[in-house]
Amino acid sequence: MAISVLDVRDTFVSPHVRVPAVTTSATGAPRRLPVTVLAAGLIGVLEAVGLLAAALTGLDDLLSSTTRPPGWVVALGLLLLAAWIVFCAGSGAAIIDGSGRRLLRGVALAELVLVGVLGVLGTATALFDGLPATLPPAALLLLVAAVPVGKLLLADAPSAVRWVAAGPRTREPHPDPVAHHRVLATFTLAGIGLALAALAVLTPVQPGGANAPASSVVFEG
Repeated sequence: MAISVLDVRDTFVSPHVRVPAVTTSATGAPRRLPVTVLAAGLIGVLEAVGLLAAALTGLDDLLSSTTRPPGWVVALGLLLLAAWIVFCAGSGAAIIDGSGRRLLRGVALAELVLVGVLGVLGTATALFDGLPATLPPAALLLLVAAVPVGKLLLADAPSAVRWVAAGPRTREPHPDPVAHHRVLATFTLAGIGLALAALAVLTPVQPGGANAPASSVVFEG
């Protein structure tokens, strides 16, 4: 028989289970980005920027050349180059975010295969004869192969493996600045529209009409 209030509580109520407190300071603290992950991601992004710059520089010369390849070959080459640029930038962003390193490793392996194919073609044919490079083709290929090899080494580093295994970083929700400052955004948009309308109305028409180049348009005080 229960002889106290505590005994009655223990008789009719399920026993109290002590749950250890969960420490949230370790899980809530922001993770520090490893240097290997940052370097691998930056290599992928910078490679994408370099490919884009090279494509924009050489596209004009390719299209204006007398020995231009057929149109379907140019279109296929541009499509493959665009996919290469997107995959390079996406793989670099994915490993920095912690989403995964499989795409980065796949792109690096494909680049190594491409370098190997170019090396075989350069040895068997006169592929590199017209290049203005001062380095021999073998040294140039080794220099190019250093980029995917570096990405593979950085992506397989233990710190990069642990970073990806921990999963993507949690992002704090931020309020929409347009919704938070709707009045300011409305006045800014209206001001830009009025400025463009005033520029179109007040810009003097130069002699020559529509045939005048855009660089010859000046504002006279």
